[in-house]
This record gives sequence, C-alpha cells and structure tokens, in this order.
Amino acid sequence: MKTDAKDAVHLARQYLESPATRMAFDAEHETVLATADRRDRLDQAITKMAAESQFAEVVHWLGCLRGISTLTGFGLAVEIGDWHRFTGNTHAWRLLVDAAWHHRRAYCIGKIMRDRWDLAPAAARARGDASNRRLHNRWVRMLERKTRSTIANVAIARELAGWCWSLAVVDEQMGGAATG
Repeated sequence: MKTDAKDAVHLARQYLESPATRMAFDAEHETVLATADRRDRLDQAITKMAAESQFAEVVHWLGCLRGISTLTGFGLAVEIGDWHRFTGNTHAWRLLVDAAWHHRRAYCIGKIMRDRWDLAPAAARARGDASNRRLHNRWVRMLERKTRSTIANVAIARELAGWCWSLAVVDEQMGGAATG
C-alpha cells in the first residue's frame, strides 16, 4: 500500500501524550517515509528500465489487462522470457495471483487503463478488454456459487496466465501487424 503525503501529514499531527511515545513514533514514521521514498525511486527506475528493454512492447501489451501495471508486466516478461516455453515460475505465479484480485471489482475502463491502452496496438487493446470483461464475469459467477474467494482468485489467476500468453504473442498471431 502506497503512503501518500496526505497520510503522512495526518499521521504526523496525531497527538501523543508521552514525549517518549512521540519520539518513538517520530522515529518510526521517519523510517516509513524514507522507505516509501526509496520504493518510489526504485519504481521509477524499474519503469524506465522496462521502457528501454527488449520487453517494452510485451509490457505495453500486458498492460491492457487489469492488475498488470508496468512493474508487474515487466516482472512477468523477465521471469517468463520466452512465451513459447511458458513454464511454472513461483515469482510469475505470485504476480498473476496478485493481479487476479483486480478482476473482482466491477469492470470500469478508467484513465489509467486508457493510458495503458494508448501504448498498445488495437489488437492488444481489444484482447485486453475481452479478457477484463471475461475475468470479472468469472469472478461474479464464482461468488454467486459461494466459491471461497481465495479459490476463485487462483482460478482467475490461472486463466489470466493464458490471457497474458495470448497478449505476449499477439504480434505473431496478427502476422506482425500488432506493432503498428
């Protein structure tokens, strides 16, 4: 969970009666802020690396899926590498399971998704949209059947893996036309 400036100000204004408690709180609060700042700098560096890497195009295509940001897409692309030899990988699986939770909420195409779609060809956008709709509808059906949410999420993650593969090889499927 990201810590923003508003949260930091709110926390810093909390009244603590004991000077010792205030001192301990301030020290820990400073550590949280420094850690969040470091995380943000690393996120920016990784985002730049992703844009300049051999995986940039695939990262943009994967970004058409809910829950797959630049960092997640880059992590999947690097971990999987050759999508023709898509094999099990614990880090890739963890990324997919985390991304699958995003499909539980109602599907609404917002600014972030539109911005990601602008980086991808029409074929990837259409495939991403179809995926997002299908995965949300699968969540709804599983919840209606009272499937435990953790079990449902793993099922969604498994299907999401297939959609990621589909997007990663979209250029081949479109005869090279997806890059334009």
